[in-house]
Amino acid sequence: MKIRTLGRHIREGVKNVGRNGWMTVASIISVSITLLVLGTLLILAFNINHMAGNIESEAEIRVLLELEASDEEVQRIEGAIKQIPEVESVTFISGEEALDELIENMGEEGRHFEEFKGENVLPHTFVVRTTNPQDVHQVAADIKGMEAVYKVNDGGETTRTLFSVTQTIRNVGLVFIIGLAFTAMLLIANTIKMTITMRKPEIEIMKLVGATNAFVRWPFFVEGLILGIIGALIPIVILTFGYYQLLERAYQTLKLPFFELLPLVPLIYQIASILLGIGAFIGIWGSMISVRRFLNV
Repeated sequence: MKIRTLGRHIREGVKNVGRNGWMTVASIISVSITLLVLGTLLILAFNINHMAGNIESEAEIRVLLELEASDEEVQRIEGAIKQIPEVESVTFISGEEALDELIENMGEEGRHFEEFKGENVLPHTFVVRTTNPQDVHQVAADIKGMEAVYKVNDGGETTRTLFSVTQTIRNVGLVFIIGLAFTAMLLIANTIKMTITMRKPEIEIMKLVGATNAFVRWPFFVEGLILGIIGALIPIVILTFGYYQLLERAYQTLKLPFFELLPLVPLIYQIASILLGIGAFIGIWGSMISVRRFLNV
């Protein structure tokens, strides 16, 4: 295609957007509302996934050693734990440090344990974190078989229930997003198809005077692309402003440990890319499908 011909198609597509008046406005509003709902759900899903990840990241394994464990055995066990591929970090807490921590955590009542300082009353402990929190139970099972290990605490059923709940939340969110995205595609495509159907006589006249299918199709292709992009830009602006306000209020009023919302950037860039991609694709797709129906005159 010649550059001049392409320029003509782009100009005609832009003119069509302004020429169709209220139908253009109706199409953009329909696209914007649908993508606004989808964008809101996407922001919600991204944040739920982020919070679930924060909760899961707190999962850890506490490895208590035998009271009689020697320094050589402590070093050997630490080395063996670090050799496990799924292990991300290993933190050593000596018996003395564990006693100090206990006294501090018990506040006023902790003074009763002061007399045990200098005695070997609490075991040395390793705090183990895994790269993937879902691996804590497997890693705990590997550590349990090691010599001089007294007890391994991986959270048991509580941790399993936690992982099950967070995974269920993710799966439900994914189903909702896919379902709404599909619905949005149909709604937007139908709106654009209605816009083009109103112009059936125009397409038929162009065909009767000898215009090729490509010559007829390209302006509608450009028009659909513009409608889709404008329809996506409006919800992006609304979501950016709304999420910024939400973050401001959340930081001022909510201080819950796991209620940490994602920062505006890069979240809004990710949402904008998805909405622009869907808007552009649906705009083009809806136009092409609609125009094809009137090309065989």
